[in-house]
Amino acid sequence: MNSHMWRAGLIAATFSFGGLPQVSAAEIKVLTTGVFKPVVLALVPEFKKQTGHKVTVDNGTAGQLKTRIEGGEAFDIVVVTPGVLDALIASGKAVSGSQVMVASVGVGVMVKEGTPKPDVSTVEKFKEALLAAKTVAYLDPASGGSSGIYVDKLLVKLGVADQIRPKAKLKNGGHVADLIVSGEAELGIHQISEIVAVKGAALVGPLPKEIQSTTTYAAGLSSSAKDNAASKALIKVFSDPVAAAVLKSKGLDPAS
Repeated sequence: MNSHMWRAGLIAATFSFGGLPQVSAAEIKVLTTGVFKPVVLALVPEFKKQTGHKVTVDNGTAGQLKTRIEGGEAFDIVVVTPGVLDALIASGKAVSGSQVMVASVGVGVMVKEGTPKPDVSTVEKFKEALLAAKTVAYLDPASGGSSGIYVDKLLVKLGVADQIRPKAKLKNGGHVADLIVSGEAELGIHQISEIVAVKGAALVGPLPKEIQSTTTYAAGLSSSAKDNAASKALIKVFSDPVAAAVLKSKGLDPAS
């Protein structure tokens, strides 16, 4: 069985595993962080096939999505960090009690495919790699991306912020790996799922465990969802244990 057939079978099994409710066709708008978007895109086709529901997907950083939603953007499902989802619930934009933890991911280091990979196995080796790189790319903390906020604080903690910030290449959302593939930056730091998703970027390895940051993502239901039953059915697909292999293939882990 080739890999395409295996993935298709896996995704089909995901839906039959839980038993999707029979409801009339609906239109579901999903707003998700970029980290979870590849999982959504992998799972949605079979969901649409089996239910007839139409699903549209848009993404941004957790901070950007919070701003958009609080600014009035309509949605049915949102996948963000638990803290942002809690804030959306507090503001009445998402439904209390609808939160479902769907994934977690750590932060990794990358270089352009075909270039030497530095040693980042220890904290000291990671610091040496940062200092040796001509340019270092990561998410702009101001964009609200969780990894960018963490990396900026980590540079301070490691005592290298003054050396790294002047040569930093900041990405305002999207894939930091794009800056690596284009040659605009030599070394990149982003969530592992965002690295493996981009052709031409090579994962060097995860951050050393002493300084690793694992981010959890949660799905929540809009307080003005057009079809609650359909939206809940899709959230169930995201969190179904059978979807674990899809998460793994995208560089993510099931939420613990």
